[in-house]
Amino acid sequence: MSEASSARSRLTADRATGIGPLEPMLRAWLPAQRWFAGKGRAISRLRAISAAELLPPGSSPGLLHLLLDVDGDCYQLLLGIRPAPLPPALAPALIGHAQSGPHAGRAVYEALGDPRLASMLLERLRSPGTLGPLRFDRDPHTPVPAGLAPRPLSGEQTNSSLIYGDSYILKVFRRVGPGVNPDLELPRALAAAGCARVPAPVAWYEAELPGGEPLTLGVLQPYLRGSDDGWQLALRRLAAGADFTAEAHALGRATAEVHSALAAALPTVALGPEQTARLAAGMTARLAATVREVPALQPYEAGLRGAFDALAASRGAGVPAQRIHGDLHLGQTLRTADGSWALIDFEGEPARPLADRRRPEPAVRDIAGILRSFDYAARSHRPFAPAWADACRAAFCEGYARTTGRDPREDAVLLRAYETDKAVYEARYESRHRPDWLHVPMAAIRRLSEPQRPAHRMPPPANPAATPHPKPPRRPLA
Repeated sequence: MSEASSARSRLTADRATGIGPLEPMLRAWLPAQRWFAGKGRAISRLRAISAAELLPPGSSPGLLHLLLDVDGDCYQLLLGIRPAPLPPALAPALIGHAQSGPHAGRAVYEALGDPRLASMLLERLRSPGTLGPLRFDRDPHTPVPAGLAPRPLSGEQTNSSLIYGDSYILKVFRRVGPGVNPDLELPRALAAAGCARVPAPVAWYEAELPGGEPLTLGVLQPYLRGSDDGWQLALRRLAAGADFTAEAHALGRATAEVHSALAAALPTVALGPEQTARLAAGMTARLAATVREVPALQPYEAGLRGAFDALAASRGAGVPAQRIHGDLHLGQTLRTADGSWALIDFEGEPARPLADRRRPEPAVRDIAGILRSFDYAARSHRPFAPAWADACRAAFCEGYARTTGRDPREDAVLLRAYETDKAVYEARYESRHRPDWLHVPMAAIRRLSEPQRPAHRMPPPANPAATPHPKPPRRPLA
């Protein structure tokens, strides 16, 4: 959007909704939200890109939809407006009280915690159409019943979700940008291809702004009631000293099915020698930047760089690249009530630009993420159970090969490079956000920095003993 059109949109929004009077409270509230990327620094610029009242003027409560430019990032907000004071159940959602403008004297609060407003949002999704800049759409073959009771899903980091009647889950994207979000694009493509490993979107809504592509704002999908989060399931098996190789093998097969379906449904490319060299150069640059930030990596830098040098030297012509999950780890998987595996959350790494997340990449990147996740699970317990992790890694690769006919470990140079790049990313993340967990990627850093040895397949562990690490995270990083 141009500066001029953005200014016109802001003025229109200010006159229609009184966003100007809300600005001070939003400046104070936004940095405290889990999904806000600018934590720890003051907001310099905050302005309205678009605003829409989702209920008729004068409704109580009212529902205001905002897209805000916050220091160059676009955020989606859904604000409830009620007479003060708020009911006790909504008090934790309070943002502030408007002192002037059309909402003067009223309480402004996070709307997704209000069952009445959350129900109204579902009604909008049930009835395709437009409202101001917003367009609501749905799969015409999948009717959504009315009257499903909403409840917020706790524990999310970068988005917000609502569960409706234990039947559907609505993911509301907070930080948004122009272009179709992969979490809508890829599950729709998989559904069209007949792949049942990913819940198919049944409804979604977008913003259409002048001069640009639509912005994906939210996606409604079936809620897999009774499913086990793959990360939590792995932790429970470790705590019980139980084998996990059968599950890992089945997850490998499910991942391969998704990759195969994506390759059939969407364009693929072959990375030539120059592209492979650029891929390795990007990994090397990330390593150098991380070493400057995390001095503990310095003794291992040369060994880690060897993995990327080997990728560049391979001059691999014809490395297949396709659309992938992009942020795959055990916390992005569900074992359903019938014992099968599903993959969820296809938006990729939220910190990466949307265009990057939509670019074809080698499927090995997803595989490296899962392999690192098994290591994370094993190291989140005491004592560390390396045989458990090795056996799960081998079983996953064997399950993947069972479906595709090719074991990922046969692409040793590419797999090692992606595992190393992932471990470097993990070290940076843990250093910034969870220093007590830095030992987990550092163990992988030490292993991956050693000269490469021939791969070998580990036998399943004999009932590895393990006890829980204090306060394991709900979802893994890797």
